[in-house]
Amino acid sequence: MSPVKQQPDTAAHIFNPHILREYDIRGEYGHTLNEDDAYHLGLAFGTFVGRKGGNKICLGHDGRISTPALVAPLMAGLLATGMDVAAIGLGPSPMLYFAVKDSGADAGIMVTGSHNPAQDNGFKMTLQREPVFGHTIREIADIAAAGDYLSGDGTLREMDISELYTERLLKDLNGSKELTIAWDTGNGATGDIVRRMSILLPGRHILLHNEIDGSFPNHHPDPSVDKNLSDLRDTVLRERCDFGVAMDGDGDRIGVVDEQGNVIRADMLLAVFLKEIFETHPHAPIIADVKCSQVLFDEIERLGGEVVMCKTGHSPIKQKMLETQAPLAGDLSGHIFFADTYYGFDDALYCAMRLINTMQDAEGPLSSLFAHLPEQINTPEIRIRVDEERKFKLVDDILQRLRAQESDALVINDLDGIRATTAEGWWLLRASNTESALVARFEAQSDKALENLKKMVREQLAKSGYAGTL
Repeated sequence: MSPVKQQPDTAAHIFNPHILREYDIRGEYGHTLNEDDAYHLGLAFGTFVGRKGGNKICLGHDGRISTPALVAPLMAGLLATGMDVAAIGLGPSPMLYFAVKDSGADAGIMVTGSHNPAQDNGFKMTLQREPVFGHTIREIADIAAAGDYLSGDGTLREMDISELYTERLLKDLNGSKELTIAWDTGNGATGDIVRRMSILLPGRHILLHNEIDGSFPNHHPDPSVDKNLSDLRDTVLRERCDFGVAMDGDGDRIGVVDEQGNVIRADMLLAVFLKEIFETHPHAPIIADVKCSQVLFDEIERLGGEVVMCKTGHSPIKQKMLETQAPLAGDLSGHIFFADTYYGFDDALYCAMRLINTMQDAEGPLSSLFAHLPEQINTPEIRIRVDEERKFKLVDDILQRLRAQESDALVINDLDGIRATTAEGWWLLRASNTESALVARFEAQSDKALENLKKMVREQLAKSGYAGTL
């Protein structure tokens, strides 16, 4: 892949503010995001890394249709700042993170739209020892806005790291129990790696939608939405699989269904991994985001661990892991992070390896591993579409009203949006950092209690002028 041949354009560049997200830069290709953005991001990120004393950047990309049009100018911008660029090619975001760790690079940047619709695309960035998010993304945007770039003659080399990455995924696999597993890559960027793994893993492996296709012809690449798991569930039941695994578009989020076709939420996966983690890290802090079930937090305490509730998002969780040295973390949307024997970044395929390990000594099927946990009635993440400009204000308005009502019967946690706990359960309402939407979740001990919690949120939304439905 050759970079765009052009003289560095050092003019100031203003990114559309809607694409400057909390965890990444992401927008609709050809509308809010284009090749000029990619080039100036290359200049700005290369400058940012260079001023930190770095000069080696790994560059990866997913399989979206618009991705090649963004990779070339991005690469040109990086090279124009004097960066030495190692292009790892097509693959999942975790492979890019692995390349940065394994090669000792100073930073990495991934062209990916993650789990967003096919017309979207964007960029995820990382440094060797810390994530890039929040104010750091705004700092990079400010470099572009000032046109204040470094200048140099960078170098480019292609680096095929897919074999090393696959070997590392399998390194921590324990035992040789023959399992039957269905894998739905959703036509996303993990397809090639899963094909490699399926040959090397023991047991029987059934691959679904594993051809990388940026139009996502089979279903949307987001395993946190139950309807996107219907093909996987059908396959698990038909083929009598031990379980099924799904990945999002860039492979950093996992979805799982058990042998009965039931969706296993990521917070319950975390609960299953606790026993193994505490065997080597007793009383360790465990991080989970505000959307996770109270069942998980109670299980962490029961097993002697330290509960750390965190803001939603892969970057804030990575930062919190660095601060607390937690060996395990995760969020409800499927980002799960192991730092006991792995690198502490979110990797759906590595998480699948750890789930295979968990099943090695299991006396029953996957569903039996959850049998001891108390049953709750809860919802998946519910996305409420709202205008981008309104989403944060809606949450702030509701928070201010509820603060005036707070009591022993209504406890408000405002760590990330609103997590309201009542005698009947809890609900969450927060503004999405990746979509023009509010995200809600509810958990209660009965259907009636769950409906009461939903009614409470509906009434609050109506008071703030939201005319839609929940």
